[in-house]
Amino acid sequence: MNYYSIRHLTRFRYSSSISEGIMETRMHPRSDSQQHCLTFSLSVSPRCRVFTYHDHLGNNVHHFDIPGEHNQLVIIAESVVEQQPVPDLPQSLTPNAWAELDQTVRAGDYWEMLLPSTFAVETPALLELAAELDLKRRDDPVSLAREINQRLFDYFEYVPRHTRVDSPIDEAIISRKGVCQDFSHTMIALLRHVGIPARYVSGYLYRASGDHDRSTPDATHAWVDALLPGLGWVGFDPTNNLIAQHRHIRTAVGRDYADVPPTHGIFRGKTQSDLYVAVRVEAGDRLPALERKAPIPEDWSVLVERAQEPPTRQTPAHKLQQMQQQQ
Repeated sequence: MNYYSIRHLTRFRYSSSISEGIMETRMHPRSDSQQHCLTFSLSVSPRCRVFTYHDHLGNNVHHFDIPGEHNQLVIIAESVVEQQPVPDLPQSLTPNAWAELDQTVRAGDYWEMLLPSTFAVETPALLELAAELDLKRRDDPVSLAREINQRLFDYFEYVPRHTRVDSPIDEAIISRKGVCQDFSHTMIALLRHVGIPARYVSGYLYRASGDHDRSTPDATHAWVDALLPGLGWVGFDPTNNLIAQHRHIRTAVGRDYADVPPTHGIFRGKTQSDLYVAVRVEAGDRLPALERKAPIPEDWSVLVERAQEPPTRQTPAHKLQQMQQQQ
């Protein structure tokens, strides 16, 4: 049994004050057969009333509106998650596994995870990559998914901030560089190309001292779920060439990143925004004290205090701007 304590800080700082900010977050870890979120809290500064709902995929969504003027927004999400032991993924399946997969798809509602989506699309570069990998149905779905996971790990160089949240899939494929978001979108599109339902997973990856993951340790992470016959949704992490198991902590699933950004909002004002994100994941084999509020790290507390300061000047409401995070 593994327990994880997660702190996720997001700060938006504006060059001049804004008159209103509306925000939606997906930072609350999911509870499913593999993990259970034991506790979750969301702190927002300036203070406001926070509302919650579940979207159509079962993700926990928090949203709020700050109508007063402010020049900084700080969001701190804290959670404790229990991870269940996950059986090892078999190396392969029986020869009739493709037929079993097709039957599962026909009997279920998986069309959303088979059709092209905002970022996981069959572009010319994606089709060229599929041809380069000689991607077609062969062996069995598990063997092919493992192969794609390995080959994308070898194909891409992990380069933080090489792409943007709205970068098309071709940008990473052509340059052979990107972040975990690009690795995941490419793998999703390739899996869908051969008829394997695939979805995008947003969350966190715990890194111990002996782990050598390529992804940035102090940020959110993204990987892929593939629907496999007899196994259900199985996680693959092409950024680190891993099967997503006990170190991967899920917050949300969707067709691609456009469905599940950690933060997504608009503000009213004519200004530039600066985004800062920090994530800390701590692990233990014993359940932490749930009633004890985890202290805010010293360097984070400064950000919270500054968020309480009054705006330095007023700016007329002028435009709305979208705010998102990249993984």
